[in-house]
Amino acid sequence: MSWKAKPSATTDPVSLDVLADLEKPAGGSFVTDALRSRWTAEIIPKYATRHGALMPILHDLQHAYRCIPYQAMIDVALFLEIPPAEVLDTTSFYEEYHTEPVGRCVVGVCQSIACEVCGHQAIVDHIRNRLDLEPHETDDEGRFTLLLLECLGSCDTAPVALFNDELAENLVISQVDAILDEVEATPIDQLDREAVRAIVRKHATTQAGREPGESGQT
Repeated sequence: MSWKAKPSATTDPVSLDVLADLEKPAGGSFVTDALRSRWTAEIIPKYATRHGALMPILHDLQHAYRCIPYQAMIDVALFLEIPPAEVLDTTSFYEEYHTEPVGRCVVGVCQSIACEVCGHQAIVDHIRNRLDLEPHETDDEGRFTLLLLECLGSCDTAPVALFNDELAENLVISQVDAILDEVEATPIDQLDREAVRAIVRKHATTQAGREPGESGQT
């Protein structure tokens, strides 16, 4: 069985399982021995029931595969000993989780009232035109995905945007261009979450009050 994903009206449906297989681990299961061991040692003990560990485990899968395909939901359900439907319910409810592969740099622009007043639309339009992407589309290379998100909880620093899991605050178009320039210049096989985080921190003011160029690492 294979689900079909159609990220936007301008793209053709594709098989999630076929796309995810591009980075599927050897052995056929998305729940690898390494993930299983870490979840058992570090995540499961934090919760009163195994079901309680579902969301952090889904985050792990999202980071590992850039999506949570149908088979991955079944693998997680078997690991947690819960119905697959409960995994699907959680995956489909939260915007953080994606059922089709996303780019290595997911740009999520906040569209709250505060960000709207502070000019978020100009940022969205600039990214759309520069990357030739509509919201919820991913480029053919798998480098960028553009999203529109609800309030990111940083209204006092609007406009803001998430680049993967790094929040860029008081964002201006020149900073957006600097980030996109460096992401485009980075070989795609080196463009992991840490690389994107370092690029964002280099060019924008980020969460925890980091100014451009500050890594925030000790």
